[in-house]
Amino acid sequence: MKTREIRSVGIVVKPGHADAMATAAELSAWLDSHGLERAGEIVSAGDIAAGAQRGMKADLVVVLGGDGTMISTARLIGENDTLVLGINYGSLGYLTDFRFEEMFPALESIIAGEYEADRRVMLDVQHFRGSELLATGRVLNDVVINKAALARIIEIDVRLNDLFVNTFRADGLIVSTPTGSTAYNLSAGGPIVYPSINAAVLTPICPFTLTNRPIVVPDSAAIELVLHNENEGVVLSLDGQTGFPMCAGDRVCIRKSDATFNLVQPANRNYFDVLRDKLKWGR
Repeated sequence: MKTREIRSVGIVVKPGHADAMATAAELSAWLDSHGLERAGEIVSAGDIAAGAQRGMKADLVVVLGGDGTMISTARLIGENDTLVLGINYGSLGYLTDFRFEEMFPALESIIAGEYEADRRVMLDVQHFRGSELLATGRVLNDVVINKAALARIIEIDVRLNDLFVNTFRADGLIVSTPTGSTAYNLSAGGPIVYPSINAAVLTPICPFTLTNRPIVVPDSAAIELVLHNENEGVVLSLDGQTGFPMCAGDRVCIRKSDATFNLVQPANRNYFDVLRDKLKWGR
């Protein structure tokens, strides 16, 4: 993506993390000393999850936390074409690539226009009951239909561009972006998808039939999921942070979003460095 002039910077922190809050205060002072405007107050990712924060307008958002904080930030910036710099204060950190000691040098490079950013695909989601639109959302990682722990196996009809794909009998179904392929999708046996590939992954959770395997489809396709059977405790989950109860016959319509999540990348590492580190390859 083209470089841009950075004038305003937002700060998002992991909830209840003292070190992240201390770094946020240090970062605020640094922004003041460099003549940069801070976009509002320091935002806790917990406030975003609770719906108290939406629509931050900033040229750059610095995220002090882990992947959960980054996912919350995707909701915070909404439609805005904002750069995001992730500083790792979490555990796994597939999205928060930078260490604390790299933060200020990275900011200097970004201000100078010397950076690379990945435009990560996001998905827009609509939840219908009959003709009534119950909920909408946007995900960076995944859309999941899942049953309660003690509920029976559920059946989900899947259509792709109005073409019937299959009825999955399983504990649930994951529709994942390439970014989310290393999250719940990976735990459920789905493939790792390189972040820049234009694809989505349909992964059944503990399928009743072992021949029901994950399917990689174009992200340009319209995906429709229909909950086939009546069952208590079935939930539609968006990025694991918001959930909506489902009834038999409910439809979930998924399309590629026009908005992207613009993630600044470290110059000294690549995606495979992250995979080797996080997945402990070769150890």
